[in-house]
Amino acid sequence: MALLAFVITISLMLVVVIVVVYAERKVAAFMQDRLGPTEAGPYGTLQPLLDVLKLLQKEDIIPAAADKKLFAVAPILIFAAVFAGFAVIPLSPTLVPAGVGIGVFYLLAIISLDVIGLLMAGWGSNNKYAMLGAMRSVAQIVSYEIPAGLALLSVVMICQSLDFQEISYQQGVLMNAFPGLEQEQNWLFGIRSLGFETTTVGGLTTWNIFRAPVLLVAFIVYFIASLAECNRAPFDIPEAESELVAGFHVEYSGFRFATFFLAEYAMMVLVCLVAVILFLGSWNTPLPNIGPIALANWTTGAPGGIASVVWGGFWLISKTLVLLFVQLWARWTYPRLRVDQLMHLCWKVLTPISIGLVLLAGLWRLLMI
Repeated sequence: MALLAFVITISLMLVVVIVVVYAERKVAAFMQDRLGPTEAGPYGTLQPLLDVLKLLQKEDIIPAAADKKLFAVAPILIFAAVFAGFAVIPLSPTLVPAGVGIGVFYLLAIISLDVIGLLMAGWGSNNKYAMLGAMRSVAQIVSYEIPAGLALLSVVMICQSLDFQEISYQQGVLMNAFPGLEQEQNWLFGIRSLGFETTTVGGLTTWNIFRAPVLLVAFIVYFIASLAECNRAPFDIPEAESELVAGFHVEYSGFRFATFFLAEYAMMVLVCLVAVILFLGSWNTPLPNIGPIALANWTTGAPGGIASVVWGGFWLISKTLVLLFVQLWARWTYPRLRVDQLMHLCWKVLTPISIGLVLLAGLWRLLMI
């Protein structure tokens, strides 16, 4: 099962990255009143694949003055750190690559390693623009990890768990909606109300941002910080083309540049998946049980069945694509921040708010006991 989950995870990641690359070009074209890719395939759908083939065929150039070992290892380390984060992401009620009880802690720890790869890329290139871009990127990522981590801590405090799968179960229709399951099976599947009133309505009513309104603000803080974690606009200062000639990867070409490219978009997918799982109901259906139709039951499936895997994957990917669209929308809507504005937003706005959220989450949890 773990091997199957691994294969499905890497396949979905590559497919979603290709879709997002194409969607970004089309969304940018729409917002700028132009057509975007049109020639390669129907409506330009093959353009991302052709771009990948072009990058793979380009010459792999290593500057003569570069530190060849650091230069070669940096893109591999960055991609490995990002890809390792997908190991704890549950894809459905029964499909998760590595179901560990400290998934949230593991994720925050493993993706932090990419800053080492960024420094290696900047220093190993022996280029002043690459070094400046790497320093900017590391300072930005390390700074915004604090409000992002505190926002996730608020979820952990309220849900009383570091396990992504258990947090996912807490946001779904509790198993008394399925009369065929006994109480022992309910516990087996990790369903625990943890102080919240048991409900069979499901849908939006059991999402963390609605059952604990303090987490709605935490979600906004996390999403803003995640844009900075991915070096996405309006926080794309490390890759400011007009200033740093592409930043830390300025000396990279061919397959190594493609690895940076893939890691950046994989990071976008990963942070959106985390947001969906911890705040937006994970793989659970957004449709509530209202009236005799029981939409939540019908669009979830009984745990352990094929229907639950299919529906779970569908809802998880659908919600993730919505957040990815918001990331693309933000890029072509807001101007790039200056360095001082970026740090002001982090240390004087988001960090105090996130600290307050942790306090409110603790009070909320105490009141719910």
